[in-house]
Amino acid sequence: MKEIDKIALIKIENGQILSTKSKGKNKYYIPGGKRENNETDHQTLSREIQEELSVQIINETIQYVGTFKAQSDGAIEGVIVKMTCYKANYIGEPKENNEIEEIKWLNYTDLDIISEVDKIIFKHLKENGLLI
Repeated sequence: MKEIDKIALIKIENGQILSTKSKGKNKYYIPGGKRENNETDHQTLSREIQEELSVQIINETIQYVGTFKAQSDGAIEGVIVKMTCYKANYIGEPKENNEIEEIKWLNYTDLDIISEVDKIIFKHLKENGLLI
């Protein structure tokens, strides 16, 4: 079984979560990405969010939310995405950058347009009263 190691930012405002859609994709994903070389979780989170959303993570505000696993969208059966999620504040206003085509605030009713691992994360956030 192959596992894809990803780090993601959980940013919730008014019961909605910040999500992104990459160019050429039809599903929305919680922003973040894969670790490079020997990066720590925090380094990966800061780099990926800067690359995707053009904002700077405030390191002192990073807090672990949870780690979630699911079948990777578009991959052969048995390829699992392991998404380690953190909440954090940032400096700047998110704007589309690099491969990101659209930024959208989603809520629990948007399960049909998100990835499998994001569905698990949305359910966790809903159960904890964070998503509407």
